[in-house]
Amino acid sequence: MRNIQLSKQDAEFVAEQVNSGLYESADAVVTAGLALLREQDDATLRELIQEGIDDVEAGRVMSFDSAEELTAYIMGMAEEREDGTTSSGANQKGTPRSSRAL
Repeated sequence: MRNIQLSKQDAEFVAEQVNSGLYESADAVVTAGLALLREQDDATLRELIQEGIDDVEAGRVMSFDSAEELTAYIMGMAEEREDGTTSSGANQKGTPRSSRAL
């Protein structure tokens, strides 16, 4: 096992969990915490996938005539995200104002 550094508050919390009898060891507390993080990540991924499916089913899709056009759109979105602007034709939610359905 690798050593990890915990804040005083986190170390106390781990000790409380072990002392309460809920977990057999600090390793078990960390393992449970990591399992929860994995579950949250999986749930978030499932939500995002469903959001994409819903968008496709509702016709909220875009088509591009070339890889270069797609790349330019993605780069524009990245620039907007970095500086907080919406100059590439997206509204405040980042949804294209006009799009062509596939």
